[in-house]
Amino acid sequence: MRIVVTILAVAALASVPLWLRDPYLLNALITTGIFIIGAMSLNLLLGFTGQLSLGHIAFFGIGAYVSALTSLGFDIGLPGGVRLVHEPWPPIVGLVFAILIAGLCGYFVGLLSFRVRGAYFVIVTISFAEVVRLVALNWVELTQGPLALTNIPSIVLPLSGFGELTLRTKLQNYYLVLVVALVAYLLIARLVHSHFGRAMRGLMENETLAVSVGIDVTKTLTLAAVISAAIAGAAGSLYAHYIRIIDPEVFAFINTVTMVIMVISGGKGSLAGPVVGGLIFGLLPVALRPIMAPEAQWIAYGGVLMAILFVLPRGIVPSLAQRLVRRRSGTAALAPVALAETAAKEQA
Repeated sequence: MRIVVTILAVAALASVPLWLRDPYLLNALITTGIFIIGAMSLNLLLGFTGQLSLGHIAFFGIGAYVSALTSLGFDIGLPGGVRLVHEPWPPIVGLVFAILIAGLCGYFVGLLSFRVRGAYFVIVTISFAEVVRLVALNWVELTQGPLALTNIPSIVLPLSGFGELTLRTKLQNYYLVLVVALVAYLLIARLVHSHFGRAMRGLMENETLAVSVGIDVTKTLTLAAVISAAIAGAAGSLYAHYIRIIDPEVFAFINTVTMVIMVISGGKGSLAGPVVGGLIFGLLPVALRPIMAPEAQWIAYGGVLMAILFVLPRGIVPSLAQRLVRRRSGTAALAPVALAETAAKEQA
């Protein structure tokens, strides 16, 4: 049943550009899809290990800057009068480097910060994101600081026997984001349903019991952080090559909050939760903008979030799934009673 629903959902999303002709709405869908990928990566930590990272946007921004600098090239001075010169490489290589470097950063952050828990871990992740933002803001020779990196090239896909395909149009970028989101979804689903995924859930539900059966806490959580950071880095790379301009504002705390809202509202710990929550809260500002003033938009945004969490406290996907199971169980329990009543009526 889940496979059928997934296939239908992917088919519906793939058909959107066939009937949606408004470039503004298509642009909103593309940026929303990129942040959904980031939300899925955050859900791997928050939903399946129980670790709240409020600095997750750091990996997104690192992926964006690494990919942009790889494809633009740079010439910077190092201590001792040495200059480091990098010639531009194809953007697809930048995407690969974004995944690798973001994952490596996730490894070091996880290795250091998973030795603490709770509020201490949250503080460490926020501090890391702020340090990375300050580096991007002040290392002007490399990142251009507040002036931003501009003219970032679009991703180019090599086609065997057909040359190259440059993904410049919104239609092309929409399908690129959809494919990357699907790959990330399938990767996380495979991971969650593996032995490693069961170890993550075990640590989230009862860490003491998990340790007693031989699960290495630091190793498991660090590996989850690496995969989560790598996926966020891929999302950041897509963002940089689609927007084609990047500045330190990409590390803004509101972007992390947006991802957390997508995960919590959709349902943390569910595969489809970040997708559903992301579509709602990614497109809600677009729907409210023509009919409300900016201040009223934020009030409505918060009101919708509170309404969802009040009516569906576990998030949209888990709560609706739980109600569906209860309804089916109730129907199954009432079926023998109905048959008995029918038989009694026939005998009478």
